[in-house]
Amino acid sequence: MSDDIRFDAYYPYAELSERLHGLAASYPHLLKIESIGKSHEGRDVWCMTATNFATGPAEEKPAFWCDGNIHATEVSASSACLYLLNKLATGHGSDAEVTRALDTRAFYIVPRVNPDGAELFFAAKPKYIRSSTRPYPYDEEPIEGLKPEDLDGDGRILTMRIPDPNGPWKASAEEPRLLVQRDPIETGGTYYRLLPEGTLDNWDGITLSIQRNKEGLDLNRNFPAHWRQEGEQYGAGPFPGSEPEVYNLVKFITSHPNITGGMTFHTFSGVLLRPYGTHADDTMPAEDLWTYQAIGKVGTEMTGYPAISVFHDFKYHPKEVITGVFDDWMYDHLGVYAWTVEIWSPQRQAGITEGFDKDTKPGAFKFIGWSRDHPFEDDLKMLKWSDTELDGKGFVDWTPFTHPQLGAIEIGGWDAQAAFRNPPSKFLEKEIAPLANWAIWHSLLSPKLEIHSATAERLGEGTYLVRLVVDNTGWLPTYISKKALEKKAVRALVAEIVLPEGATLESGKSREESGQLEGRAYKSIAPYAWTADTTAERVKLEWIVRGNAGGTVHLTARHERAGTVRAEVILP
Repeated sequence: MSDDIRFDAYYPYAELSERLHGLAASYPHLLKIESIGKSHEGRDVWCMTATNFATGPAEEKPAFWCDGNIHATEVSASSACLYLLNKLATGHGSDAEVTRALDTRAFYIVPRVNPDGAELFFAAKPKYIRSSTRPYPYDEEPIEGLKPEDLDGDGRILTMRIPDPNGPWKASAEEPRLLVQRDPIETGGTYYRLLPEGTLDNWDGITLSIQRNKEGLDLNRNFPAHWRQEGEQYGAGPFPGSEPEVYNLVKFITSHPNITGGMTFHTFSGVLLRPYGTHADDTMPAEDLWTYQAIGKVGTEMTGYPAISVFHDFKYHPKEVITGVFDDWMYDHLGVYAWTVEIWSPQRQAGITEGFDKDTKPGAFKFIGWSRDHPFEDDLKMLKWSDTELDGKGFVDWTPFTHPQLGAIEIGGWDAQAAFRNPPSKFLEKEIAPLANWAIWHSLLSPKLEIHSATAERLGEGTYLVRLVVDNTGWLPTYISKKALEKKAVRALVAEIVLPEGATLESGKSREESGQLEGRAYKSIAPYAWTADTTAERVKLEWIVRGNAGGTVHLTARHERAGTVRAEVILP
């Protein structure tokens, strides 16, 4: 690990930028840093290219995409990207898989997609927003309702417990620090109303409401695939790619057709999410679904995170879908296998295993539904975990406070930022390390062109047969997915021949396309008697050349997703 990079701390923009530039300066043969655009407030969005430049430029190799922190408070996503970069840089030459990945592939890594929103998270007086700091849909300050903010100056925004005879909550008889719902027909007890810590603008002394954030964008609803207008999808923006943070990614990725897969890091839930968010699995090409499931199975083995469908297992409401998200766009428009990795599950840390245990029955997952409904025993487990593992910092005891408008209240309860939103610092490295391993493994699934043979055979006086045979040695086919073929998203293999001076081409073209090459991904899992391994991963290219003996013929085969290979043959 580089001396100035720690994985028991989180870095605001200036410190993160310094460490990224430091890595690039320390490993110039493996890393290059560039700005791929500006944020809404004008900060550079840094992209790191990682590859062994001695074995060829990044654009001539299959590449893998990683990004993080598109949502403002999800700063551990930046840490996951930084950890991956550090592992690649320091592991080259000593770690076999890292070395192979950098020698034969490339990575494009954007640790902080949304630096503006993250800076609010790191502020001395924090403000927690979903994504961008750009006012949306209206550029005006809210004029009434509760404004969440740190009232008592402890650097946290917790919960206000307000005595109210009509409140829906009461203290648990079993554990008074915890609140439970009041029985539907119960009366005569001490009840509470809960609100975020904050003050009330233009309060009428009677009704209570929460201000909608002036910054109403959700950048992960602004990608082109299945985009819907604001009335249908909250935070979507005025049009697909309207926000600079999203435009930066869309422009870079579409201008780098060598990208063969991707991951975007988020928090929290401890799951690996795959498309679709909008469609059932049976609408996906079967081969693509099987491949997603195979990749996800290894991801689960490596990380402990279940690999699940957003549509089937991760809806916020059973009747609603989420649109305009990164992984749907990458898969549906570009035809590459992309994932959303939700880092960290405090429930799992507390011993709540439903959904995570390998014996959990299908349909029992509660990654989203847990917040709506779960047994009180889970709350007790969570509180015990906070008391023992978080030194009591996850759940803050209720403390009396005189509110300037509400009078005598208490402030306390769960600190979502300390326990839920990101791993507490002491757990961070353990949580993100396996994700880097899976990303490196995933990158090595890509198609990869290699030369099988390159020859020149004398046919007669001054006439030669030049032959180039190229294999795809990668697991995935050159086109990646059946969706890519359906969308015509990828060009065929291109072969080129450059002749020595004075030579002519008698047969063949100086440049021609030659279809797609299969990989090993879409084969039967068992070698039964009907198995036949044809050479669908191989292409034979031939030209007839007229020229003088001793001349050098230059041959190139390139595929935008599988890389570029070159050979020279001497006319015999």
